[in-house]
Amino acid sequence: MHMISKDVQVDIHARNEHVAEHVHEYLTARGIFTVNVMGAPGAGKTTTLEKLIKLLPGTSYVVEGDIESDIDTERLRQQKISASQINTFGACHLDAPLLHNAVHTMEFAAPGILFVENVGNLVCPAEFSIGEDIKLLQVCVTDGSDKPYKYPLAFEKADVILLSKIDLLPYVDFNEEFFLKGLRHLNPEAPFFKVNGKTGAGYDQVAAWLSKRASAVTGAGQEK
Repeated sequence: MHMISKDVQVDIHARNEHVAEHVHEYLTARGIFTVNVMGAPGAGKTTTLEKLIKLLPGTSYVVEGDIESDIDTERLRQQKISASQINTFGACHLDAPLLHNAVHTMEFAAPGILFVENVGNLVCPAEFSIGEDIKLLQVCVTDGSDKPYKYPLAFEKADVILLSKIDLLPYVDFNEEFFLKGLRHLNPEAPFFKVNGKTGAGYDQVAAWLSKRASAVTGAGQEK
């Protein structure tokens, strides 16, 4: 098994950060506030995008990151949501160069919010900046309440955290007190919301928080 030296890893991260800074400058200059959406496979990230975009008053854009397929992109396009696809063909996360290439082919007709749905993974996406303004971490109750303890970096770096599929709480072994204790030990400040993709409950609060946070970049049009 070939090991990557620490010097090579440092260089990879340094080059990624350099490109990430350029991506952020490029998008901010166009009034685009960028959200890096992270979470495990099946956490309901695409459902969250569908719910939030319907509630946000301004223009929204999406980049979907997957190892293979464009299933989620087509799902969003059917709802008239502007969505582009990145396939990593094996890589477990998006990086800044991949997003750089994607956004330079997109047309941003108006200021707004760009959601970048990262590859389903609780490890690698947290390690690489892609030029985002904030990281949104979504965890669902079926993931288990031990996730802050097993994947601390994702929780440490998150700017906002969503717990989804709360309609399943009566049917799964999820200890919310244990979950929140681990979450707040790692990240005392990030807003925490409980959401239900079936009923839409909780997403209005997320949308209001996100609109306010984005307004400095997008302009007053995104503010409720």
